[in-house]
Amino acid sequence: MPLYTSQPLKIYNSLSGEKENFKPIHEGNVGMYVCGPTVYSNVHLGNVRTFMSFDVIFRYFLHLDYKVRYVRNITDVGHIVDDVDEGEDKIAKKARLEQLEPMEVVQRYTVDFHDILKSFNFLPPSIEPTATGHIIEQIEIIKKIIDTGIGYEANGSVYFDVVKYNENHNYGVLSGRNIEDMLANTRDLDGQSDKRNPQDFALWKKAEPEHIMRWPSPWSDGFPGWHLECTAMSTKYLGNHFDIHGGGMDLKFPHHECEIAQNEACTGQSPVNYWMHANMLTLNGKKMAKSTGNNILPGEILSGDNTILSKAFSASVTRFFMLQAHYRSILDFSDDAIVAAEKGYKRLMEAVDALPGISASTTSSIDIASWKQLSYDAMNDDFNTPILIAQLFEAVRYINLLKEGKETISAEDLTSFATAINAFVFDVLGLSDDKGADANNDKLEGVVNMLIGMRNQARADKNFALSDQIRDQLIALGIQLKDGKEGTSFSI
Repeated sequence: MPLYTSQPLKIYNSLSGEKENFKPIHEGNVGMYVCGPTVYSNVHLGNVRTFMSFDVIFRYFLHLDYKVRYVRNITDVGHIVDDVDEGEDKIAKKARLEQLEPMEVVQRYTVDFHDILKSFNFLPPSIEPTATGHIIEQIEIIKKIIDTGIGYEANGSVYFDVVKYNENHNYGVLSGRNIEDMLANTRDLDGQSDKRNPQDFALWKKAEPEHIMRWPSPWSDGFPGWHLECTAMSTKYLGNHFDIHGGGMDLKFPHHECEIAQNEACTGQSPVNYWMHANMLTLNGKKMAKSTGNNILPGEILSGDNTILSKAFSASVTRFFMLQAHYRSILDFSDDAIVAAEKGYKRLMEAVDALPGISASTTSSIDIASWKQLSYDAMNDDFNTPILIAQLFEAVRYINLLKEGKETISAEDLTSFATAINAFVFDVLGLSDDKGADANNDKLEGVVNMLIGMRNQARADKNFALSDQIRDQLIALGIQLKDGKEGTSFSI
């Protein structure tokens, strides 16, 4: 029997605002779509947190023996700066600033996205479609929306008439917004716009002469609207009606609201049963922003090359830190918080490493079955990773008591216990054991500190040629030295 038959799952549905029993459209199968990145810059830590949440959700479905089709797109068309219908395309802007072809920008940052997610031990999605690879599908959807009378063409662009749609549907069903309030709070059109209503959104935009990324269409040479691409790709690979659509909380409106409207205009039905949204990540209690310097990239955490943290932290420690908060909760990243997470992570891994040395007894004084079910209960309650981690630390306590001979465990229970711990730690949470990396880091730190000592002695002896040689050779290896009042430190 598949595991999901004995482990009923509840999911918080943003559409209803409640936790609901999960019932897939097709028994034993899950179709899940998650909005991927717009690849015009390095993936930031908030993105990593969002995608990590859905990586764990994907992993848990697999653990429960579901067959999962997980689709996560790459937005390589680019969409307008500030996600409105007027202005400059994000990818085209980056290409202009860096004097590159737009597809060079796309390739560079798609590679960065994949490299970062791989370093954090993400499972790849089942399908990773690109917006540029689905222009034809997007054009066909626009034609259908025009045929319903909800889409209209104006000067080569095509817009979605939100007011007309709202006559028979509910624009605001996901975000809880009211169309009348939205229209009342929107400035009047200045006469320059082709839109009928301020809330109408673009399905297709006519490209200005300077716009590089463009495709032919029945209406103009132009490019698709941002919201349209996800409608096209999700329905192509998962059907007009599928189980789960996920993304960051910031995408609920307008992006996901517009997706629902487009789907319902085309098919007459709501596209998704469960809408899931991951919450934001802050840094030292404030919103992350490059403009203020309150920002850190994932790679800078791993290298230690930053001014935010006291040292480098491994991908597994960072992953463990993020999973200590529920995916729907705001999580604040700070040096103190990740230092504490590193201690907890090491404690957990030490216990996992000690498991093979535990000797079985004839009887068990620990209720392993109850512990195991409580662990499942945590994940079955809307993927509650912090509660699962609390259960894992209860397992750490059991392991220490078993090592000290204060509790006993039967051979059967020991096998079940070890299997469950390894499944939850490595398969579901996606952690890795960094003890090998830690040993290598300790060796590297020892060698570099020895060279720093030699450099300091050379400087004391006024042998500046040797001092500079040591510094320059370390720089050539990617190791930066920083001299300060408290001595010399280094970063990689």
